[in-house]
Amino acid sequence: MIELKNVSKTYANGTKGLNGINLSFDKGEFIVIVGLSGAGKSTLLRSINRLHDITEGDIIIDGSSITSAAGKNLRRIRRDIGMIFQSFNLVKRTTVLRNVLAGRVGYHPTWRTVMGLFPKEDMELAFQALERVNIVEKAYARADELSGGQQQRVAIARVLAQEAKIILADEPVASLDPLTTKQVMDDLKRINQELGITTIVNLHFIDLARQYATRIIGLRAGEVVFDGPVEEATDEKFAEIYGRPIRQDEMLEERAI
Repeated sequence: MIELKNVSKTYANGTKGLNGINLSFDKGEFIVIVGLSGAGKSTLLRSINRLHDITEGDIIIDGSSITSAAGKNLRRIRRDIGMIFQSFNLVKRTTVLRNVLAGRVGYHPTWRTVMGLFPKEDMELAFQALERVNIVEKAYARADELSGGQQQRVAIARVLAQEAKIILADEPVASLDPLTTKQVMDDLKRINQELGITTIVNLHFIDLARQYATRIIGLRAGEVVFDGPVEEATDEKFAEIYGRPIRQDEMLEERAI
């Protein structure tokens, strides 16, 4: 469903964000990407939906190159890719429902969405999405009235309303407490299993990667240094990914969540 062919990204200051990445992701996988800060995790995710333009190579989404796409074709490809950010990326002064409906903007002319003229079918999709993440009772609350965990679940509902075929989640639980982390990760995993949505998540905590992933990819200095099933992601492999023995604060004990 997603294929990266010899993908490299060099920033204007000469920093190499990605270096010759070759990866493919099948429909319905739950992939966790791990590595140190600066290893290229966010660059990789943001290249898949072309929030970052790559310097070399090609990225194929469901048979179409997003690298060379433009105009309506680019919008069509992006419509199938939902993005979840560490900072939630919600419009804080508007309602939860309006934030979820933002997932529908790619399906309508700009004037209609600016005026908030969403059809009945979109409203139904939005409420169904909120129900799936157990937050429908907050539909008419302002986003800034919600806790961090609730805001992240709104962000998940937004990509569900978008009817995304791919979910990219960039450190979605980095700012959350352990209990809320479990709730958000459980939501992502359940959605992946029930709807078959290909899900790629950047995570910092190793135990979370082992608990939720079906496949783990390790990045180091913009290169893939591990790619395999969770069963093969031993402490020794993580030490290779991080280039040193793993510290306790890079682990998250399952008993804490």
